[in-house]
Amino acid sequence: MDQKVETTRSPPPPVGPGARPPGHRPAVRLVIVASTVVLALVVALVVHAGRERPSGPPSVPRVAADYPFGPTSVWRTDLTAAPVDPASAPMVADLAKQVTDHYGGVAAFNVDGYTSSWYTVGADQAPVDVGFDNCQKKKWTPDGLLGAGGQFTDVPLPEDAAPSAGSDGQLTVYSPSQDRLWELWRVRKTDAGWTACWGGRIDRVSSSAGWFEDGFGASASGLAMSAGTVWVDDVRRGEINHALGLAILSPADWQRVRWPAQRSDGNNTDDHALPEGTRLRLDPTVDVASLRLTPLASLVARAAQRYGFIVTDQAGAVNIGAQTGQPLEEDPDFWKRAMGVVPSYSVLAGFPWDRLQVVEENFGRPVRATVP
Repeated sequence: MDQKVETTRSPPPPVGPGARPPGHRPAVRLVIVASTVVLALVVALVVHAGRERPSGPPSVPRVAADYPFGPTSVWRTDLTAAPVDPASAPMVADLAKQVTDHYGGVAAFNVDGYTSSWYTVGADQAPVDVGFDNCQKKKWTPDGLLGAGGQFTDVPLPEDAAPSAGSDGQLTVYSPSQDRLWELWRVRKTDAGWTACWGGRIDRVSSSAGWFEDGFGASASGLAMSAGTVWVDDVRRGEINHALGLAILSPADWQRVRWPAQRSDGNNTDDHALPEGTRLRLDPTVDVASLRLTPLASLVARAAQRYGFIVTDQAGAVNIGAQTGQPLEEDPDFWKRAMGVVPSYSVLAGFPWDRLQVVEENFGRPVRATVP
């Protein structure tokens, strides 16, 4: 893909699964004038800046937002030596076209909405039962959702938690003391308490494969949405040590699902459309340092060479997400500093989508892995 220093385009709002395509906005001329060295310095300073901005104590003490997915998770699988799928070239071409044909040819970096709002809670966090908001007009209440042992039962949800902005209203809660993680979709707080349209719970998350069982979970694929976001700690550390979730415009028809996805909301019947669950890596021979990328995009590129992307959802634009919620409570300007002078819709400008490789579907798949 040609490198672009100056682009005329309409900045897309963050878009997530089920979101409507963005409406028209006046075109904005973006000129990236800061050098990579200056921007790299900005990201490096994030490690030391902004930690002493208390916004008042939360209602319940919380603990550090440690990444809960362990070495057995698909999100931590090293893809450097993985075999390439025989149909990789046309599948990558399909993805690259989805990027180049929309929003000035730049994929979105969702930092303001349609991403994962994260909360890590202590053992003293009081549990609540989340009500079922039947926003999809189901004609029944799904088994295993409510009642004793249900996905929405005894969720240690902080009273002041805030779902991500946008119609998805996603919220993740992690309890290290229980080794459990919840992801909720279209979360609302009403006078009667918390409600959600869908979601799920992962037990023994530290040793889990990284997806939700039995049709539960907040993403269309059943894969853990929060696992594939760019974490605040990733940027502070200067390394992303996990795969990244990739939402795309037009995934393959829902009947074509690739492991590790458990289901799909796709509707593209083209033979070379990417099924949800497809794993892609950036060609390991690409010299990331020679690319004219922002520091954040360089972090993404290096992670993509080792851990790759996993197609998790359908969205109004090709995008990856940034972690929000609790990690920003004491540092609300974190992402603004990390991006520097570059707006969120241009963070991934120049990313070499055409140099991705589709990984062979069954690479690393356990013999008894769930079959969609």
